[in-house]
Amino acid sequence: MTLLAAPRTPAAPHPPAGTAALEVERLGPRFGAAVHGLDLARITDEQAGVLRAALAEHKVLFFAGQHDLHADAQIALGRRLGEVTESHPVVPGVDPAHREIYALDSAEGGFADVWHTDVTFVRRPPLGSVLRAVVLPPTGGDTQWADLELAYESLSGPVQRLADQLVAVHDGTREWGYYLAQRKERTTWEGREFDTLVPVEHPVVRVHPETGRRSLFVNPGFVSHIKDVSDAESRHLLDLFYAHITRPEHIHRHRWSVGDVAMWDNRSTVHYANRDYGTERRIMHRITLRGDQPVGPPIA
Repeated sequence: MTLLAAPRTPAAPHPPAGTAALEVERLGPRFGAAVHGLDLARITDEQAGVLRAALAEHKVLFFAGQHDLHADAQIALGRRLGEVTESHPVVPGVDPAHREIYALDSAEGGFADVWHTDVTFVRRPPLGSVLRAVVLPPTGGDTQWADLELAYESLSGPVQRLADQLVAVHDGTREWGYYLAQRKERTTWEGREFDTLVPVEHPVVRVHPETGRRSLFVNPGFVSHIKDVSDAESRHLLDLFYAHITRPEHIHRHRWSVGDVAMWDNRSTVHYANRDYGTERRIMHRITLRGDQPVGPPIA
């Protein structure tokens, strides 16, 4: 596993002439990169386009020292990168003026200590997420990401072919059902008011709409079972996939500093926020970008 503070490796090749150059430091051979010298509060549309391409390539990007990226600027950044969703299908925004920002505040139960991909329990899960550190504990509170593309590629051929044919049911009820039942105020997501959480089906293997690469699109946070197999088969298949996804060589771990921003591709990653800081407070602000409906590989 690598940390943001790892020694620099050579920057990625410059983009073609006429495009905005980024200084990109790879943090691993296939996964994760730090972007240097870019002020996210003041990026141009051209730079945003290059960032989108870098996001699809590296899957998770890190930016240090983004102290000017306050709430309004974070939303404006999201709008340059794509279409910003509301904060969450169930949880309202951080305040009425910033309905797009989802606050993960440990003092209010805002933990994410299970491997998950954001909001996969809706028909069109987010394309990506942008997370900034607001308040951090003195130690702990790292976040880990796992590369779902690499996880698929490193499966054996027969297991890949099996996974290509499977469909998973994603259900937000286990995580959010009780919270939703207690709330009188309703939030909206893509124009729909969420008063119930209806399970949705997504392919176990997702084809990335920009790169064409395949990922294992399952996560223990929201997948309830594999469709059209027995309960025992579903449990064993999911245990196999989850153990494989979280092999150490598939993981990048980030140690946060205030002012850090992480941006990840929700179509090809899962992540986990370490809950190892006791009663200390940790506050993170997240926005998500509107995505599309997952598509699986063609079946021969």
